[in-house]
Amino acid sequence: MPYITTPDGTEIYYTDLGEGKPVVLSHGWPLNSDAWQVELRLLGDAGYRAIAHDPRGHGRSSQPWNGNDMDTYAADLAALVDVPELDDLSLIGHSTGGGEVVRFAAQHGNGRVGKIITAGPVAPVMVKVESNP
Repeated sequence: MPYITTPDGTEIYYTDLGEGKPVVLSHGWPLNSDAWQVELRLLGDAGYRAIAHDPRGHGRSSQPWNGNDMDTYAADLAALVDVPELDDLSLIGHSTGGGEVVRFAAQHGNGRVGKIITAGPVAPVMVKVESNP
């Protein structure tokens, strides 16, 4: 099984199918990357490189107590896409994965993101505070 190791030692499991323009799929809580198996196969068969991962705390990835927040999820995703040096990324995120791909693009995209698709993404802030009415 393919894994990458993040700077803090967390192992992130991923699936990488096909060749061509990269499409990264990020699932919602509490699923794992198996939720994208049909889409991975369809994208791979259509000439794309399809990548899906299990964020820390999910599926086959490490289950650390710390780092289960959007900033760390985005940093972990950056470590994943830096390994194969992917550019012109298309990112697809569902639920928590929607928040993850948007945060990744904002903090780590550096002109590498071509498209983002979200389906029912989480809000950036889930509680009512002065800056989030």
